[in-house]
Amino acid sequence: MSDYNLHAPEGATKRKRIVGRGQGSGLGTTAGRGNKGQQSRSGGKTYPGFEGGQMPLYRRIPHRGFTNIFKKEWQIVNLEQIEPKYSSGEVVDGVSLMARGLVKKANALVKILADGDLTKALTFQVDKVSGAAQAKIEKAGGKVETPPAKSGQEKARA
Repeated sequence: MSDYNLHAPEGATKRKRIVGRGQGSGLGTTAGRGNKGQQSRSGGKTYPGFEGGQMPLYRRIPHRGFTNIFKKEWQIVNLEQIEPKYSSGEVVDGVSLMARGLVKKANALVKILADGDLTKALTFQVDKVSGAAQAKIEKAGGKVETPPAKSGQEKARA
């Protein structure tokens, strides 16, 4: 193969469309644009999202407010809810709270608050415990342990 015998393959090159050069050319009169209407005119283009004059979707829906995608969603549990459901020496974590119907998701963030009293020595392995709740837990003989950091999506939310 050399420079002088290089050529494009069969059908690779097409003839340029020449429009508006009379009836005999096949693309005269309207130059392939059809009859009348916005698309037949020069400069007759529409913007993305144009709906033919109908109020476009981006103007029909409300654009108020703000959605904080970094917000932490905590499941709140009070000590008065935990007291009747657990016996002394048990571990309180997301899975056991879900099994007893106190939270909806086992792997979501859980916070223990101090509303109510605690008389049993329990071990808490949850994401957060309020200061007053921690004092009541330790007074009852229990302890609070912080679990290892959650991975993946939960870690991003935490």
